[in-house]
Amino acid sequence: MKTCNCQDFSPKKKYIKRIYLIILLWIVGRAIQVGAKIDRDIKKEFDELPDDFAFYLGVHPHGPYMVVGKNEKKQVKFMGMNPVGKRIPLKMNFKNIEAAILVLTFQESTTVAFARDRYFVDGNLPQSLAIVRVLNRIETYLLPKVITKLAVKRYPSWSEFSPLRKWVGRILIYARLITG
Repeated sequence: MKTCNCQDFSPKKKYIKRIYLIILLWIVGRAIQVGAKIDRDIKKEFDELPDDFAFYLGVHPHGPYMVVGKNEKKQVKFMGMNPVGKRIPLKMNFKNIEAAILVLTFQESTTVAFARDRYFVDGNLPQSLAIVRVLNRIETYLLPKVITKLAVKRYPSWSEFSPLRKWVGRILIYARLITG
C-alpha cells in the first residue's frame, strides 16, 4: 500500500482581515465608552445591567477581542483587547473570521448573523440583547445612514433620534475617540 508523500499545509493567515477587525473592535469599544457618557439610551441600557458587568465581542477561536465593562465607579469602560484574566459574564463570539467580516463590514446585520448561526453567545440572553441594542446605537453614530440601514435591524426614526442629536453625538464620539 502506497502512502502519500504530500506536504501538510496550514490555512493562509488572513492578516488584512485580522488587522481590520482589530482596528474596528478598538474603535467600537472606545465608542461604547464615549457613547455611554453622551447618549441617554446607551446609558440606560448599561444602568439596567449588573454593577460588575463586562462583556467581550470577539472572533473564535483566537481573537481579536474587544472587552467592555463597568468599573467600580459604575462607569462604562473599554477594558482593552485581551479577555484573559478578567471576569466576563457575557461572551459573544463570531464563529470564524469570515462571519466577523460579514457583520463588521456591515454586509449583514447582527440579527441576521445570529439567525444564520454566525455567532454564539455564552451568558445571559437579555444582557446580550441589551448589548446588541447598544451596538446598533453606536453604529448609528459612527456610520452614514445608507450603511447603517444595512447594519441595523431598524433605523431610528426622527422622533427617537433627531438629526441634530445624531450629528452632535457623532462629533463628540469621534473627537473623544481621538483624544481619549
